Amino acid sequence: MPRIGLVTLVVAEYDEAIAFYRDRVGFELVEDTDLGEGKRWVVVAPPGDPAQPSTGLLLAKASGLHQLARIGDQAGGRVALFLMTEDLAADHARMSAAGVVFVETPRTEAYGTVAVFEDLYGTRWDLIQPV
Repeated sequence: MPRIGLVTLVVAEYDEAIAFYRDRVGFELVEDTDLGEGKRWVVVAPPGDPAQPSTGLLLAKASGLHQLARIGDQAGGRVALFLMTEDLAADHARMSAAGVVFVETPRTEAYGTVAVFEDLYGTRWDLIQPV
């Protein structure tokens, strides 16, 4: 069965984006390959079972004014990405302590408990504990 392997996220700088997702959000650096001419293939992903790999983020450094303008607003101000958790309270506390900015307190919805956070560029994420 096909699955989504990677989702591209345009970023300003590779190393600062790696540091945010690894050190604050808790993702693993899956790959960081130099492609030459200042380009790298950088993949981060939530930790998990290697037999059941999760969808990763391909961190792509913006190239040109058009891509630079999209950083932090790739979904037009809406939540762009959804991070599922089994323990929202623990992950919310850990991420907050690591410096992740949550733009609202956790709330209960029909689909579960959710809290919206922003990455270092303003890209919005939902942290969700499904019902």
